[in-house]
Amino acid sequence: MDKLPKIALPVIFAVILVIILISKSAITIGSGEAGVLYKTFGGGVVTDEAPLGEGFHLVAPWNKVFIYEVRQQEKSEKMQVLSSNGLEIKLDASAWFEPKRESLGKLHQEKGQDYVGRVLLPAIRSVARSVVGRYTPEQLYSSKRDAIQQEIFEETKKIVEKQYIQLNEILVRDVTLPPAIKEAIERKLKQEQESLEYEFRLVTAQKEAEKVRIEAQGKADANMILSASLTDKILQDKGIDATIQLSESPNAKVIVIGSGESGMPIILGNQ
Repeated sequence: MDKLPKIALPVIFAVILVIILISKSAITIGSGEAGVLYKTFGGGVVTDEAPLGEGFHLVAPWNKVFIYEVRQQEKSEKMQVLSSNGLEIKLDASAWFEPKRESLGKLHQEKGQDYVGRVLLPAIRSVARSVVGRYTPEQLYSSKRDAIQQEIFEETKKIVEKQYIQLNEILVRDVTLPPAIKEAIERKLKQEQESLEYEFRLVTAQKEAEKVRIEAQGKADANMILSASLTDKILQDKGIDATIQLSESPNAKVIVIGSGESGMPIILGNQ
């Protein structure tokens, strides 16, 4: 009984020490995350091995694990840039991105956990200023927004992919022009639309007039051909045919043979 406390104390102390070591060594990496291992006595950041994946890990208590989100993320940015003629344009854009998992150690070693603020956002701002500066406010407002979005994406991607960042998309959500410039552009676009509508009506009217003229000319040509072909003999034959048809009609009539001009019959009747 006297020896039990002497044995129990070291055991209890060892158990407590193990619990402390486990608590210091246990790392749980959540869904959509990865860990970069830092070895205090083993060369610092591990860059030649895959990062720690999701789940439970035991790490030496003197080492550290830096956790990164490796799924797609979004970062919004509002910028003030200048157009090609020096007018100030407000640009609201979003970037979809994620760190390159296989290069996570190098990203941590060279850029750190604030890589978004150190690399991604400065690149987006610089490229946006360059791209928007190629266009006039009218182009930015009307027809070139998709082109601007694509150019910002492609040029930013070339920069950040060398910095261990995968850029998936750039979305230009809004382009805000100075109110006076916006109103002037809207007036010009309205006038252009009205001009196009007037030209359309004019062309339509010209086509309709041409159609009527062609139809009238066709009828006139047909009448000329018909008149040229109608001789006295043909007219007399047609008159005889008409007289025969009328004589066969049930309506009451009186036919006087040879009393008309050129000997054509005259038909008298009440119907």
